[in-house]
Amino acid sequence: MCERLVQQTSRHHLVPREEGGRYGPTVELCQPCHSSVHLLLTNRQLARHYHTVQELQQAEELQKYLHWIRRSRVERISNRRRRR
Repeated sequence: MCERLVQQTSRHHLVPREEGGRYGPTVELCQPCHSSVHLLLTNRQLARHYHTVQELQQAEELQKYLHWIRRSRVERISNRRRRR
């Protein structure tokens, strides 16, 4: 999503499993992008509006993050919400 070269990636379900995407298409995202997608967008938003990489790249909620990460050398990020 950020188009950076990174050492490790994680698998992202384009339609979240909880929204019916268990056996659907997946893409490899760097860990900071994967965490930020789930921090800034709900599973319902992902399923309804952002089920391709191109749509994620255009998401208004991700623009500030993408601008920052594309210039960064960050490999890991801890920005997940804590469960209550």
